[in-house]
Amino acid sequence: MGEHIIKLPDVGEGVAEAELVEWHVKVGDIVREDTVLAAVMTDKATVEIPSPVDGEILWLGAEIGDTVAIGSPIVRLKVAGEGNVKPQGGAVEAVASEPPVKLPTPKPESAAPAAKTKPKAAAPEAKPAPAVSKSTGQTSVSGAPRPEGEKPLASPAVRLRAKEAGIDLRQVAGSGPAGRIGHEDIEAFLARGPQVAKASGLARNDAVEDIKVVGLRRKIAEKMTLSKSRIPHITYVEEIDVTALEDLRAALNKEKRAAKGGAERPKLTLLPFLMRAMVKAIADHPQLNSLFDDEAGIIHQHGGIHIGIAAQTPSGLVVPVVKHAEARDIWDCGAEVNRLAEAAKSGTATRDELSGSTITITSLGAMGGIATTPVINHPEVAIIGVNKMMVRPVWDGTQFIPRKMMNLSSSFDHRVIDGWDAAVFIQRIKALLETPALIFVD
Repeated sequence: MGEHIIKLPDVGEGVAEAELVEWHVKVGDIVREDTVLAAVMTDKATVEIPSPVDGEILWLGAEIGDTVAIGSPIVRLKVAGEGNVKPQGGAVEAVASEPPVKLPTPKPESAAPAAKTKPKAAAPEAKPAPAVSKSTGQTSVSGAPRPEGEKPLASPAVRLRAKEAGIDLRQVAGSGPAGRIGHEDIEAFLARGPQVAKASGLARNDAVEDIKVVGLRRKIAEKMTLSKSRIPHITYVEEIDVTALEDLRAALNKEKRAAKGGAERPKLTLLPFLMRAMVKAIADHPQLNSLFDDEAGIIHQHGGIHIGIAAQTPSGLVVPVVKHAEARDIWDCGAEVNRLAEAAKSGTATRDELSGSTITITSLGAMGGIATTPVINHPEVAIIGVNKMMVRPVWDGTQFIPRKMMNLSSSFDHRVIDGWDAAVFIQRIKALLETPALIFVD
């Protein structure tokens, strides 16, 4: 029997280190060749690390959330045969085919520690004092301690304390004259929480769960913090009448014509129309399609329009990028959005597909709300936020008529984009979406 060391492989594109975001194995597990051992994250791409050999896990070399250098040992296995390491002088040394590796002291298990729950120490059982109802003369000790509709007696200080603790005084037995509730009764009520829960269906929960922020969630936190700390946001909200656009979209989706290459055209959502409207508006306002290097004081104004589409995935928010939207028609934009969205949700999107945007669209779909304040995707200077569509009554000069209305909530970097320019840009998009035939006119 021998031992085999697995090092963090080169995941490409000049990456020198990666964050360990998931262990799929633990010490003592038997694995086969190609079994996925771990997942690491570089930038926004997650890469799985498979085992090249069969063996038993002896040691795991990092904790969830650790940053690991490329080439560092991450797993040691017991294997049949010699393996790729050999003992020398009581230490473990790599065989000649690899440079020597000094291993840290083995740990029993290096998988992410389970989230710890810290329940509050249980208070000693307290026996409530009996309370006498002034209307019935009956003694009450627990549950609902007074008849329905009878107002509990308590001082303002006691009422305030109960309110702050989330206690319904009607459920508290009072030990004072005529069933008056005092501070000691509040303490007794809190102490017998489990018993009260049985009677009232209410219970305090003092558990605290510690959740380590790792992987994509940590990167999202860093990105949002950077954006809000560096970029002075200005948000502009405008109402769009999309009735004509929705009629056109429905008509186009009924057609089953083939797209380029013979494939069936994708079903169109609102996004491809918005993307083409943005392309036309950017032609008039190219400063919106920029990246601002605030440290160097340089605005990089791009000719190619690379639109990021913020997408929610099981792992968190990612932004796949439709490259060169200026060279794509409505159906090509729709097909690329669908492809990237599926790759993002399945976790197969590449680093290139998740980077390189010059302006971003964010949408919560049907839950988009009336208005939002989207955070700019640093170092971009603009983000277009799509809110939910609703049928609203609109006055046409003689009567109210139902129209499909939607708000755009868009944020801009006020260091680069003046409020006037932001408004003119959105008004251009509004005009294109409200008269969608203009989107198809060169």
